[in-house]
Amino acid sequence: MEICYVLDASAFINGFEISSKRNFTVPEITEEIKDFESRLKLDAAIDQGLLVIQDVASQYLFCVHDIIYESGDILRLSFPDKKLIALAYMLSQRGEHVKVITDDYTIQNTLKIMDIDYSGVITEGIKGIYNWKKICEGCKKEYPEDYKFDDCEICGSKIFKKRIKVNK
Repeated sequence: MEICYVLDASAFINGFEISSKRNFTVPEITEEIKDFESRLKLDAAIDQGLLVIQDVASQYLFCVHDIIYESGDILRLSFPDKKLIALAYMLSQRGEHVKVITDDYTIQNTLKIMDIDYSGVITEGIKGIYNWKKICEGCKKEYPEDYKFDDCEICGSKIFKKRIKVNK
């Protein structure tokens, strides 16, 4: 079965060579590509029929939301990143052999949890799975991902995102 590539903006920015005709991305990712050379590569791939701009049904966004939330990656992923992950999930659910091309470690972390193949262009990629927690610098109280303030409600210290390795 031929690989179906899902391309992040970093694929174009970092020089991924498109050699397959089965390449996909979401509309929001195309908006992230701002530099002239990367935009030329993107436009050429679209014009040559090598890249399909594919939107994602909301049901797939809902499916990946829980995984993204539980891992804490929700703290670090943009909406386009979430849609890209949902696209990879949607294609894999349709029986495609999917490989996501991204140098974004947070996207790679979520894909690793979901057991979806990925590869970087200029990076080796992550080795382990990590979760993220919001924690107070002072009293070490943990906060939920949706806590909206930057300061601890108990001691007033700054809240930061802490990476926690998962043994898998």
